Amino acid sequence: MDTLINIRTFLAVARSGSFSAAGRHLGVAPSVVTKRISRLEDEMRVKLFVRSTRQLILTEVGERYLPRYQSLVKEIDDAISGAAAVAQRIEGHLRIKAPTTVTIAFLARILSDFQQENPNVTMDLALVDRSVNPAEEGYDIALGALPASYSNVIDEPLCPYPRKLCAAPSYLESRGIPKHPRDLVNHICLTFHATGSTWSFLSPGGPIDVEVRSAFSANDTQILHDLALRGRGIAMVASYVAEESIRTGKLIELMPDYPVAELWLKALIPQTQARKPSVRAVMDWLKVHMHASLVSGDRPGRDAASLL
Repeated sequence: MDTLINIRTFLAVARSGSFSAAGRHLGVAPSVVTKRISRLEDEMRVKLFVRSTRQLILTEVGERYLPRYQSLVKEIDDAISGAAAVAQRIEGHLRIKAPTTVTIAFLARILSDFQQENPNVTMDLALVDRSVNPAEEGYDIALGALPASYSNVIDEPLCPYPRKLCAAPSYLESRGIPKHPRDLVNHICLTFHATGSTWSFLSPGGPIDVEVRSAFSANDTQILHDLALRGRGIAMVASYVAEESIRTGKLIELMPDYPVAELWLKALIPQTQARKPSVRAVMDWLKVHMHASLVSGDRPGRDAASLL
């Protein structure tokens, strides 16, 4: 490495015609330039320059080695640039774990669009509705809205995952409408496996946690939505799943003054994969497009039948 630095210094001196000018170009003192040239001459056991108080001239040996060193340094620089370009190239195979419902609704389309923009990336998408340790199970990215964390794994937030509390008119007619989160203890509730039977709400006085009675638990928010449609109980489901049913009156949003506590969709990435260009590229893509789909509502239209 020192020899390469000394050769670069030799080329700078030959190009500029003086030690001081070469030093300015390299950002070092003229004395450093002098030492580097002396070390290179000692290593080669030749003189490269004829020095005088007024001028600096290449010796015959220096003239002979100048084009060789220029070619050598160019080859090294080209190799370094090529390696950097390869390191930043978006390519390779990605294994991604994702929740079923959100994938079917729009994540599959988002990932397909990414792949169309990056044809050198191939993907293996697994629909898994549980928390996984991606480092242990061989995933490059594990997507989910769960709080689980693991050692040697990076948690990277993607976007909010809004949810709504809702029930069918038929259920509310028979069981009454809850006015406060604590009223839920007297109701039949449909719960999601991962988040459990403790439901969290926001209020002017602070967060409210309620332990509800779970009559039915599932690991898929679409199932809970469908059961709520049939009047089987109150469900806390993803907003994108419930919005059409709420809009058409098939479901009623409950307690809007006590919004459901915020949950975030996040990615779990093994530390060994975190700087992989394809991982960084797909994460940047997901942050933009998942936010648009989950929060802004920018997703393909779905008729009511598709939710049943």
